[in-house]
Amino acid sequence: MTDALDHAHDLCDFVGASPSPYHAAAELSRRLAGAGFVQQREVDPWAAGSGFVVRDGAVIAWRLPADAAPTTPFRIVGAHTDSPTFKLKPRPDLANAGWQQLGVEVYGGPLLNSWLDRELGLAGRLVLISGEHRLVRTEAIMRIPQLAIHLDRGVNDEGLKLDKQQHLSPVWGVDRRDLRILSHLAETVGVVADDVAGWDVVAFDTAAPAIFGTGQEFLASARLDNLSGVHAGLSALIEAPAAGAITVLAAFDHEEVGSETRSGAAGPFLADVLGRISYALGAGPDERRRALAGSVCLSIDAGHAVHPNYAGRHDPANHPLLGGGPLLKLNANQRYATDAVGAALWRRACRTAGVDTQEFVSNNAIPCGSTIGPITATRLGIRTVDVGLPLLSMHSARELAGTADPLALARGAAAFLAGA
Repeated sequence: MTDALDHAHDLCDFVGASPSPYHAAAELSRRLAGAGFVQQREVDPWAAGSGFVVRDGAVIAWRLPADAAPTTPFRIVGAHTDSPTFKLKPRPDLANAGWQQLGVEVYGGPLLNSWLDRELGLAGRLVLISGEHRLVRTEAIMRIPQLAIHLDRGVNDEGLKLDKQQHLSPVWGVDRRDLRILSHLAETVGVVADDVAGWDVVAFDTAAPAIFGTGQEFLASARLDNLSGVHAGLSALIEAPAAGAITVLAAFDHEEVGSETRSGAAGPFLADVLGRISYALGAGPDERRRALAGSVCLSIDAGHAVHPNYAGRHDPANHPLLGGGPLLKLNANQRYATDAVGAALWRRACRTAGVDTQEFVSNNAIPCGSTIGPITATRLGIRTVDVGLPLLSMHSARELAGTADPLALARGAAAFLAGA
C-alpha cells in the first residue's frame, strides 16, 4: 500500500499543478524534460529521436527503441487534459444589486450543483498583444453562492433547479465598482490590461486533493476525469522500455466538448506527429501505413464505479468498485472502442503487471458517454482499447477515487506500452 499511496500523492501533486489544460501541458513538459525527453517545435524540422511537442493545452510525447525502423509500429496511450468547468466570457465584468460578478460560460457537462459554495480561482492563458503567451493562476477570488433554504423552501423536496445563465455567475466583490477581472489577471502576471489581447481562462476549485479513510483508501480531488489518465500515461511512458514499438503518450485537449479542435483527438495532431516521426525514420507512404497497421492505442479515461445509493442505475451484473483495479470499458454501440482482441491485450498487460482489472458496461436504459478511443480508431484505423480509473461523482467539482487504483492503472499501461 505504501507504493500506491506514494503514487496517489504524486497524482495529487500533478492535479494541483494543473488547474487548466495549459497548466497540465506545462506540468507534463516539466516532467518529460526532467525524464530526458527533448521538446520539439512544430515549425522546426525533427531529427529521429525521443521527444515531445506541445500544441496549446495538448502534449504528445514519444520514445523510440534503439532499432526503430520505418515500419516500426506505435504503442499509444491516449488521454485528455481538460475537465468540465466554467470559462470566462469575453465581457466578463457584471454588476447586480451591489455585487460584482463574473460572466462565465459552462464548459462541458459539469455537475452544476457541485460547484456551489466553493472557493474558486481562475487559471489558463493570457495572450498579449505582442503574441506572447502567459500562464495565469489566481488564488481563491470568487464563489457561486447557493440560495438559502429560507428563500427556497421546496429545494429539498422538489430538487435544486439551476438556470445556467441566471444562477451561475460567481461573486467576487461587494460595492467595488472599480473591480475589473482582466486588470486583476494582468496584474497577476506582471502586465497591464491593455497588453492582453485574448484569454482562455477557466474556473477551478482551490481546495487541495485529500487522501482519507480509516485505511487511507479514498482520494477526493478535482479533475480526476481525466488528469488521472494523463498521469497514468505519463508514468507509463517514463517507466516502460521502448522495445519493438515506438511508445507514445497523447494528451489531448477539448474531449469534454467533442474533441473537434486543432488540439483535440478529432483534429490532426496525433496523425501529424506520428507522420513526422515516421518520416524522420525514412518512411514512405506505404511504410507508414504498415507501421499504423501494426499499432495499437490504449485510451485512458475515467469510468463509473457502482454507486451504493443508486445501484439500480448500473448494469445488474457489473458492479465495479473503488480499489478493484482499473476498468476495461465495453459498449456494444462502440461508444467505447474495445473489442475482443483489445480486451485480451489489456487483460494480458494487467496479468503481466500483476494488477487486477474489472469490467464496466452500462445499464441498457442509461446510455454511456464516449471517449477519445472511438475517435482515434476512426481517424487512424488503429486498434483501440478503452480503460480508465473507477470514480464516484464523475464531473463533480470534487470526484472520488480509490488510492490503490491509480498505481494499478499506471502499471497496466506500462505493461501495455512494453508490449506485454
